[in-house]
Amino acid sequence: MTSAAERMARAFDALSGDYDDAHHDMIASELTDWLAPTHDEAVADVACGTGAVALAVARRRQEPRPATPVLAIDLSAGMVAAGQARAERAAVAGSIDWRVGPAVPLPVADDSLDLVLCASSLHFLGSAALADWRRAVRPGGRIGFSLPLASGFRPGGVFADLVAADLALPGTAGDAVRLAGTAGLAAPAARELRLGARAVVLVRGTVPGAPGRDAVATAAGEPLLSHSPAPLGSS
Repeated sequence: MTSAAERMARAFDALSGDYDDAHHDMIASELTDWLAPTHDEAVADVACGTGAVALAVARRRQEPRPATPVLAIDLSAGMVAAGQARAERAAVAGSIDWRVGPAVPLPVADDSLDLVLCASSLHFLGSAALADWRRAVRPGGRIGFSLPLASGFRPGGVFADLVAADLALPGTAGDAVRLAGTAGLAAPAARELRLGARAVVLVRGTVPGAPGRDAVATAAGEPLLSHSPAPLGSS
């Protein structure tokens, strides 16, 4: 019997040659800018697909090149190969550590990361991913992810069967904040991002422990944000 992981890998392998990079790059760029990884942070791009987040982080940290490359991991060898080709074209190949394999659990030691980012993938990984990110990220470190808003999410074909059953999609940014808080993240915040007819919510929080930048921002009274950049050319 084919496992769920094998079905997932095959589905995304088949999609890797015709992936909607423009849409996912916009989400990744907004998420990366919001979490603002620094040069000295250990960062993972979880379920990286064609590397939208990893590329955004690598471009942000080009000069000087960080000592620790971004870890980019995905079950789909086809997606990772497409991401590696994109990194070569962008001249950031040396700044990304590509891995093919399960994203849950992450192949890292406990408390070893400063920042986990996951764009457009958590709804396939499920709640186990959130628990594993808390294990992998040091106290005071940060977690950022995106989820589609429930009202506009209509997966088709094999992807409908691959959506995690244990993670309810948020209907609003407030729902996403509650989801992050329930998962054990401190100082959760969320903002809606609209791209043409599509809408997602960006979420961030801090792993409990020593105060991180998100905790400081919330203590200073930073509000939840709703953000709608110019739409992409197609929906």
